[in-house]
Amino acid sequence: MIHRIRILFGRRLSGGLLIAGLALLGAFSATGVSADDSLREADAAAAIERVISAQLDAFANDDQERAFSYASPAIRNGFSSASAFSDMVKRRYPAVFQAVTVRFREQVPHPGFLVQRVQLVGPQGHYWDAYYRMEPQGPGEWRIGGVVLTEVAGGI
Repeated sequence: MIHRIRILFGRRLSGGLLIAGLALLGAFSATGVSADDSLREADAAAAIERVISAQLDAFANDDQERAFSYASPAIRNGFSSASAFSDMVKRRYPAVFQAVTVRFREQVPHPGFLVQRVQLVGPQGHYWDAYYRMEPQGPGEWRIGGVVLTEVAGGI
């Protein structure tokens, strides 16, 4: 079983509270960000979390085809099959392949993609920061364009 926790300002929140909190922050922001912009950002954040969570779930259930389906076209083109992709993740990214705990953190926008930081506890009890490169594929649709793992000393 994978434990997923959303944290905003150090507090655990349900998905609805997270979206409502982000919308309120945007509505009352002095930076001029509108409530509509905040809702779009919250929708994108939720969509990105769903894709990453779904891939982690697919790995946990050894559903290679489903896990592969969340990879970007460039990643998919780099592998001969879903099995080859899954084998690579299992060997090189065991914390992703068998995550025990998942915590979504900040998102950092870049031109053409976004980086989602996810804190993981792997199968050996080690702590990791996973930096997911998330690529938009169309309105509200995101795919994973790569992951960089960094071990975290002292836990998360």
